[in-house]
Amino acid sequence: MTEKISISDYLSAHMRGEHRTAIIAILNDITAACKKIAIAIDSGALEGNMHSLSSENVQGEVQKALDVITHEIFIETNQTSGYVIGMASEETEDIMLIDEALAPNGQYLLLFDPLDGSSNVNVNISVGTIFSILKSDSPNPTLQDFLQPGTQQICAGYALYGTSTMFVFTAGDGVHGFTLDHELGEFYLTHPQMQVPADTQEFAINMSNYRFWQSPMQRYIDECLQGEEGDREKDFNMRWVASMVAEVHRILIRGGVFMYPIDSKIKKQGGKLRLMYEANPMSWLIEQAGGMATNGHMRILEMVPNALHQRVPVMLGSKHEIERIVAYHGKTKR
Repeated sequence: MTEKISISDYLSAHMRGEHRTAIIAILNDITAACKKIAIAIDSGALEGNMHSLSSENVQGEVQKALDVITHEIFIETNQTSGYVIGMASEETEDIMLIDEALAPNGQYLLLFDPLDGSSNVNVNISVGTIFSILKSDSPNPTLQDFLQPGTQQICAGYALYGTSTMFVFTAGDGVHGFTLDHELGEFYLTHPQMQVPADTQEFAINMSNYRFWQSPMQRYIDECLQGEEGDREKDFNMRWVASMVAEVHRILIRGGVFMYPIDSKIKKQGGKLRLMYEANPMSWLIEQAGGMATNGHMRILEMVPNALHQRVPVMLGSKHEIERIVAYHGKTKR
């Protein structure tokens, strides 16, 4: 039987560079938080925590009880390492600074979506947690310290709470996946060096928004739907889970493209997905696995944020399909 490698052992053996000690400590906290969140989700119905609340988050979205619970778990658990000096969450309007007494080595910023896809919890479909780690240039960070392009991330990843609980991350040396052994309470390496195939015949998009899309996206989807009889001369499969973590995980496992493009309904807000704690970490994971990520006109990781909760169009996944989508947007622009 192959010896199982725990995430702790993996980090000790493979993590390199100036951020090594800090990243290992922060990831220990993040994985601990994800284990607690997995338990909270598993017992949600039994504890009566599957309902919606009367409150809304800063995004104007109705909160689930589990949104608040997972948010609090993530904040509390990630103050243990002493390296995180500030946090930002989908659930709060402003940045959160950590007391200096709890962050003696505080040089890092943690951005996160504690429960991505929470609209799915009542129907028992996969949800997840997304995180991004940045280096702070100040011991007393302000909002401006958080507004870094995705190229400045030093670690990013997600937890997937599905048929099994998985933890997937990158620190710039590829993408690695770990599966939780619930009996032992430890994540073990099960998916080393995950790769996105350059070619695919699968796409994920919310087709109900078709009439609101711009012409480049309509053209691309029309070609996919025409299948063998169309210009592409091949059939495509369509998927849609309404959980970015689940969509990206499927792409990392077997390829595909995930798209939440701009449309006329959301044009004023800039897009649907949040740049800092959804688009950036997921785009880096996809790129590290050999894929591409774009807003249609430029690489997502090169976008300079102008607000903590900035929204952007997102198209990511298998390289050759994303290149085609970018080309279609370029032709329309000209």
